[in-house]
Amino acid sequence: MSGFVEGLLNVNSIWVYALVAALVFAEDALFVGFVIPGETAAVLGGVDASRGHVSVTVIAAVVVLAAIIGDSVGYEVGKHFVGPRVLGHERLGKHQGRIVEAQDFLSRRGGWAVFLGRFTAFFRAVMPALAGASRMPYPRFLAFNALGGLIWGVGFVLLGFFAGSEYKTVEKMVGRGAAIGVAAVVLVVLVFWRVRRHRLDAARERAHPAPDAAAGPG
Repeated sequence: MSGFVEGLLNVNSIWVYALVAALVFAEDALFVGFVIPGETAAVLGGVDASRGHVSVTVIAAVVVLAAIIGDSVGYEVGKHFVGPRVLGHERLGKHQGRIVEAQDFLSRRGGWAVFLGRFTAFFRAVMPALAGASRMPYPRFLAFNALGGLIWGVGFVLLGFFAGSEYKTVEKMVGRGAAIGVAAVVLVVLVFWRVRRHRLDAARERAHPAPDAAAGPG
C-alpha cells in the first residue's frame, strides 16, 4: 500500500486530487481505516503541493471534504446496519477490546469523542459507525465531525507541505504528532471553556445580583 500511495507523487494532478480524496474517504468507511492510510495520503498530498504539482489550498479542501463526507457515510452505515452481530463478527475478534473502549469513550464524551477520535487511526475508523449505531443526533455528530475533519485535514496537508522531501521521516512521526496535536487542541478547548464559563457566570451575577448587593447600603 505504501508504494501505491507514493505513486501519487508521479501522476497527473487531477489524479492526485481524486486518489487522495478516495483514500481519505475510504478510511472513514466502516472499519476500512484498518488498512487504508488516510493520514499518509493527506501528508503526501501536501508534499505534492510543496513541489508545485497541485495547489495546497485545493488539496487541503479535498482532504477536509473527503474526511467529513466519509465520516458521514460511516455514520449512516452505523445507524442503519451496525449492530451486535456486526461488532461481534469473528473478523473483528482481535479488535473487540478496542471497540469496547471506543464505545465507552463515546458514551462518556459524546460529540467530543467524535472530534478526538479523528486523531487516532483506530477510533477514526470505527467512531462514525459507533456514533450512528448509538443514535447520536446527526447535527451534533456533523458539528464535531466537521471541526475534527477541518483541523486534521489542514494540519496533515500542511505537515506534508512544509516537510517537502522529508516526508518519509514525517510519516514515521505522524502518530506522535497526532497525539501532540490532540493534546494541544484539548488544552485550547479547556482554556476556552473555562474562560467562557467564567464570563457567563460574571454576566449572570451582573444580571441577577445577590439580594444584599442589590439592596445596597441601609
